Amino acid sequence: MHRLLRLANAIDRFNERIGKSLYWLTLGMVLLGALNAIFRYLDRYTGWGLSSNTWLELQWYFFSILFLLGAAYTLKHDAHVRVDVLFSRLGPRGQAMINLAGVILFLIPFCILMLWTSWPAIQHTWSVLEVSPDPGGLPRYPIKTVVPVAFVLLLVQGISMGIRQAAILLGYDAESVAGSGEDSGKVSNKIHNGSGEQS
Repeated sequence: MHRLLRLANAIDRFNERIGKSLYWLTLGMVLLGALNAIFRYLDRYTGWGLSSNTWLELQWYFFSILFLLGAAYTLKHDAHVRVDVLFSRLGPRGQAMINLAGVILFLIPFCILMLWTSWPAIQHTWSVLEVSPDPGGLPRYPIKTVVPVAFVLLLVQGISMGIRQAAILLGYDAESVAGSGEDSGKVSNKIHNGSGEQS
């Protein structure tokens, strides 16, 4: 289990770096949206023709990348919306059982299904080097490729989450496997039933 927890830490660090890099993409998306609005107003009164489908689609691409690649980072920080009335009332082991069941029964199968169903579309868009049908539009094949990449990241983050929940069920202290992404010695602390000893 210790090796699996080290693997979970490595996955967490990787998705943490990706998530933090998206902070700058968020700023770029906001600035680009403001620029598009300014261009539209200037075009209305000056006729300069500054507004373009290129800028509009680039803003859409930024949002798509942020949403797709941010999913694994959000899962790592347990920030996805939970709609339940029981989870918060359970102890660490009860929550770990629900999380592990969710990962095994729903998250991993869903990611695999999405990878399987999206792959033919990805192959097609690259075979024809698909571009936007709108004048001045951007290529579509790079942004469509982000879809399977996002689900691969979400899949491996789900594996990390599953490892941590399994560790809690095996007796590891919940705080020591909480998913800080730091490869520390805390992951080796296993609480034995009733003994109070740690390995």
